[in-house]
Amino acid sequence: MRFFIETYGCQMNKAESASFNLQFLERAWEPAASAEEADLVLINTCSVRITAENRAWGRIAHYAAMKRERDFTLVVTGCMAERLRDRMREREPRIDYVLGNFQKSAFGLLLDSVAAGKRLEAIEESPAFAFMGSHREPGSFSSFVPIMHGCDNFCSYCIVPYVRGREVSRDPESIAAEIGSAAAAGVREITLLGQNVNSYRWVGADGELDFAGLLKAIAPAARSAGIGRVRFVSSHPKDLSDATIGAIASDDVFARHIHLCVQHGSDRVLAAMNRKYTRESYMALADRIRSRISGVTLSTDILIGFPGETDEDVEDTIELMRELRFAYAFMYYYNPREGTPAAVMPGQIPVAVKKARLARVIEAQKAITRSVMDGMLGSEAVVLVEGVSKRRRDEVLARTDQDMMVVFPAASDRIGSFARVRLDSIRGNTFKAVEVR
Repeated sequence: MRFFIETYGCQMNKAESASFNLQFLERAWEPAASAEEADLVLINTCSVRITAENRAWGRIAHYAAMKRERDFTLVVTGCMAERLRDRMREREPRIDYVLGNFQKSAFGLLLDSVAAGKRLEAIEESPAFAFMGSHREPGSFSSFVPIMHGCDNFCSYCIVPYVRGREVSRDPESIAAEIGSAAAAGVREITLLGQNVNSYRWVGADGELDFAGLLKAIAPAARSAGIGRVRFVSSHPKDLSDATIGAIASDDVFARHIHLCVQHGSDRVLAAMNRKYTRESYMALADRIRSRISGVTLSTDILIGFPGETDEDVEDTIELMRELRFAYAFMYYYNPREGTPAAVMPGQIPVAVKKARLARVIEAQKAITRSVMDGMLGSEAVVLVEGVSKRRRDEVLARTDQDMMVVFPAASDRIGSFARVRLDSIRGNTFKAVEVR
């Protein structure tokens, strides 16, 4: 039997889709070249923004129409499935299964039922989130390793706590086992993953282990297993401790890059967002990171058009961006999410105004990114080769410790290996480099 997976949204969805993929392969299913050839189509959905849900509904409608022409199984999972549940099949009855985030441990049972030609009438829901054993994509040299799930922060605009649940940390022995198996399969870079990795906290027979402790514990084991680089995402500024900064600074297996979501530069807006930090405290944290971790870059998320936002608030945000010089930023405008406090706040901003403000923020960040990249020219960097350049087959695409993209002349057999390069010029948002022997 053949399968096809479509994935939308965050890194956690990508990691979970990789785990679904492995479960298919373990049961001797084969990946289909296209959905038109698949016996089962799995759509892994996102609910963070309404645009993501609209796109998912479009794909569901496409496959529902396809089911009129031929028989196959359509499964919808992810945060949209968790949020809407039975309402999804009421709207589109041709969906065969809706699998919420706390039902994913039953995915193997679902596959076995489909393969046997039987209908699985009830899918049990786990009372606590169950981590999958492996999240590696076959043949990949980098892999996500989830270490925690859920979020307790309840930012006023965010749907995540309602669809992912409260924070659950993963057993460190299970984390170490997955890192070891990934390394044995040829993985050279891992990304520790969670909605807020900084709040990782495991209580076991040996006492309590926080995120800084986890980093210190896995670093030597990862290196000895063959892992050359460890990243992590996502980080909430209020939970990034000085101990974590120290752990990163003390071991060069950790990438010199931290994605630290600021969301906004106005204290008034940050308070309304329930972010639990101020502009000043965020900037102080960024200063501590840069003073202790040599060569580190910071990136961020910016959310524009939050209810009650003024032009002055936007200028405060742009000023903060210019002061902190983020290497890059993910920038988007606010979408109200049903069930969140911000959705019913007064002062909702018209979409046209949100788009105009966002355009200003994007232009500012483009200039900042170019300035940051200009400052790196002539320097040397260690890169992991990820693939062949799309523009030239005699060049490879690689990523630096600082999470910047690089192309340089090399053969495709260098994919999955580390190299030292000199950054010579810039093409778009990518460095052109030469290898330094």
